[in-house]
Amino acid sequence: MISQSLVFLLLLLGISIIAKNQSLMLAVFVLLILKAVGGGSHLFSFIQSKGINWGVTIITIAVLAPIASGEIGLRDLGDAFKSPYAWIALISGIVVALIAKGGVTLLAEDPQITVALVLGTILAVSLFKAVAVGPLIGAGIAYLMMKIIDLIK
Repeated sequence: MISQSLVFLLLLLGISIIAKNQSLMLAVFVLLILKAVGGGSHLFSFIQSKGINWGVTIITIAVLAPIASGEIGLRDLGDAFKSPYAWIALISGIVVALIAKGGVTLLAEDPQITVALVLGTILAVSLFKAVAVGPLIGAGIAYLMMKIIDLIK
């Protein structure tokens, strides 16, 4: 019997292929393989609870790689702060990290929100040729907007 989760994953795989979203395609493919080889709910719960941290770690490694390779050094850091654009980038980095922190909270408290975030990302990538940056910042923005709405009420 075909389960709803399998149909949903296959639908997402089809959309990711149409949208040419390689990250989503790979993610769905891995989950389909895990499902096919008998990955139980414990495995999926483990991935759900640890996956965001793994992703953040991988992104951090990618961002720090130019420092490790010597492509960016301390001199570059000093030179960067002579530019007003560097200060804008610094402040933007701080703001985005703080917003994403709320996303981690939202995804932990309300994991089904991920469905809407993934759908929004897929629509943006397929319709507007946007870049899929993942659900974390989307969740952070959603969390921020929800808190603002709660304050207004």
